[in-house]
Amino acid sequence: MYKVRDDEPDYAFVPEAEPPKVNRYGKSIDLVDSPDDPLVAEGLVINGERSKPDNSNRYKQHGFYFNADNCIACHACESACSLKNDLPPYLAYRAVGYVEGGSYPNTVRLNISMACNHCDNPVCLKGCPTRAYTKFAEYGAVLQDPDICFGCGYCTWVCPYNAPQLDLKRGHVHKCNMCIDRLEVGLKPACAAACLGGALDFGVIETTPENRDQLETQIPGFPTPAITHPNIRFQQIRSLPREMRRTDSMPLRYEQDEPGKGPYKPKVRKTDRAPEWNLRKLRSREDPLVIFTLISQGVIGAFLALFLGPLFGLEALSAESHPLARSLSLFVLLGLETFALALSTMHLGRPHRFYRAFNNLRYSPVSREVAGIAVFFNFLGAYTVLNAFPGLFGWLPQGWYEALLSLTGWGGVIAGPLAIWFMHRIYRIPARPFWNHWQVLTSFYGNMLTLGSLFVILVYGGVLLGASEPLAPLLNVFGGILVAGLALEGFGLWRHARDMQASEGEGAAAHYEQRTTFGKTWRLRNGLLAGAALAALLLALFGGPGAVTYAAWWAVGLAVLAAAVIGRALFYVLVIPTTMPGAFFWRNKGFQEHARESGLAEMPQVGVLVDTH
Repeated sequence: MYKVRDDEPDYAFVPEAEPPKVNRYGKSIDLVDSPDDPLVAEGLVINGERSKPDNSNRYKQHGFYFNADNCIACHACESACSLKNDLPPYLAYRAVGYVEGGSYPNTVRLNISMACNHCDNPVCLKGCPTRAYTKFAEYGAVLQDPDICFGCGYCTWVCPYNAPQLDLKRGHVHKCNMCIDRLEVGLKPACAAACLGGALDFGVIETTPENRDQLETQIPGFPTPAITHPNIRFQQIRSLPREMRRTDSMPLRYEQDEPGKGPYKPKVRKTDRAPEWNLRKLRSREDPLVIFTLISQGVIGAFLALFLGPLFGLEALSAESHPLARSLSLFVLLGLETFALALSTMHLGRPHRFYRAFNNLRYSPVSREVAGIAVFFNFLGAYTVLNAFPGLFGWLPQGWYEALLSLTGWGGVIAGPLAIWFMHRIYRIPARPFWNHWQVLTSFYGNMLTLGSLFVILVYGGVLLGASEPLAPLLNVFGGILVAGLALEGFGLWRHARDMQASEGEGAAAHYEQRTTFGKTWRLRNGLLAGAALAALLLALFGGPGAVTYAAWWAVGLAVLAAAVIGRALFYVLVIPTTMPGAFFWRNKGFQEHARESGLAEMPQVGVLVDTH
């Protein structure tokens, strides 16, 4: 248990306070019905020792208080937190960022110290597939167990406050634990106790500390509290300019609708930048997900085509017409999906613990996606074996083989599109407005139609050409489906661009980056989509029966694949989360890129990992 010093100053102790019954969100501050409940009265086990606290407020929601007028950006809170938790230099649970306003010489800087806010609605807890998070009745602390975590990083996507920290060296996430061991002996968290300016404080939520007048839920640079109902309260009385700007590389500013009135809203910080290529910057840690999502969507689409095609009169796809081509096609699809699953598993920080992905089917979209893909994969594997080796099942009673073939086929038909639905739900994240749009669904299903049809056209087009059979019936049908898929994706992208441009905040900023930093690459993707759609439509309507038409479909296929890869890479690198402001060096994506390019990252004290891919 944490040891209290004999000379511990009074300000280091959590003050006693009588809170209201409910907080401003209508949630009870009392976290248990009775402190005498045997499930909670035993105390916590910390470092192998059971605590026996005598604290009347132990089962009430606690939280941080931040007085922005007092913060001098000395970073004592960061240092105390890092020392207390023995953190490496590239990672911090608490960080101090800032925004600036005004013009020289009358400039104003507002500092913000932020860690985990131990929210009433912890989206990290609901999103985590391994159930590594728990919201405790003791102090309302949201705690995360690194030993359970397998390093997918999804909690870092859904949290609006940069609280969970993905440690790429250790392969797992860890975060602020509210210094629960200090609370158990009556002390404030280390960061609050170390604050030099009296800016950071701690106590029962909705109670006003000494020398405080405000208990606000927002401050310039702080994301909307509507997402998670965070347990932090602010004071900021000093007059600020109408516009406050970030000094990190995020193209964001914060502005009031009227000077001195209302909250500061995030808006785009535009500069006179010409569109660029920046193809090198398309690389990201999420590269395996680019490949995994595209392959999975294409495999599902191709399987639907192979199974449903013969049922709708396309006899060329049946086992009777081309048994070898059908069996080989199914094995190729199975191999591709196996590769995609292996790639996504190796993307985890701890891939050997992949099985924990099923632990949170009730809440986590990641768990549901993994379950959906796993079910589809098993149906695909069973159907492939049944189709390729019917002789192995001659021992089954009459009619059972056909029933199993039909069952596994229809199972894959249902499970595949359902898995894509779960896959799209992963990205509907309020903390990432650029993703939180129905265009994700049209893109994923559009790719299912496009890539699935393309696989059938290129494989069976070659088979039919080699067998001197007519190409037109097959190519016309799947060419039309391919065009429909491209049209679906194109419509979603058009609406997404229009909605993002009309919006404010992080979504609009991400679209601004799309039109500037990656402007030429974005236009190339759009041109490839439009050109492929037009060429595919002309081939479907007027294409001839010979090798020239088949070669033209290969050209269309290359354009479709290039557009899909570029588009999916842009999807991952462009997103700007509702993140807390960084500083000129710390938590600044631009400085991190510079440090890696210049070699500064090789010095551990810089706090930037050399390679994050």
